[in-house]
Amino acid sequence: MKKSAIAFIAIVAVLVIWGFSGYNSLVTLNESADAQWAKVETQYQRRFDLIPNLVNSVKAILTQEQTIFGEIADARTRYSGAGTPDEKASAASQIESSLGRLLVIMENYPQLQSSANVRDLMTQLEGAENRISVERIRYNDLIRDYNLSVKRFPRNILAGLLGFGERSYFEAATGTETAPSVNFE
Repeated sequence: MKKSAIAFIAIVAVLVIWGFSGYNSLVTLNESADAQWAKVETQYQRRFDLIPNLVNSVKAILTQEQTIFGEIADARTRYSGAGTPDEKASAASQIESSLGRLLVIMENYPQLQSSANVRDLMTQLEGAENRISVERIRYNDLIRDYNLSVKRFPRNILAGLLGFGERSYFEAATGTETAPSVNFE
């Protein structure tokens, strides 16, 4: 009787330790994913801070193209009101699409191509886009690790009991897989 009680207690102790360890791993992965998403948002904010400067620099010249400025403003408002990473990613994709159209429109205006201010803003915007891309990749890598942890047996049982569900990857909107070509030379 004593041996079976000791064996039972040992099994329970191992399960409890496994539960704590699994929970702590899930919390760590979840928090890492949140922190990485915050880095993505920081880079989005950097880009969004550049957009009004670019818009103001080209607005006077692009008088016939006012709808694009409204689209950009609407997309920025949508991003500001988004609550979840999925909503923010969708709004960010809308901004990327609008910016892409603006870049294509700008190609038709030689006076913009010769503006040092516009070229400087475009260089800064390109740098922001590169940083966003890097942070998105890192975010998706962390989400992959988190989702694998949540889906694998036996941790999937623990994750289900504790409310850790699968998280969404950042996915670009349809049509944004190719960047518009802009030539300021």
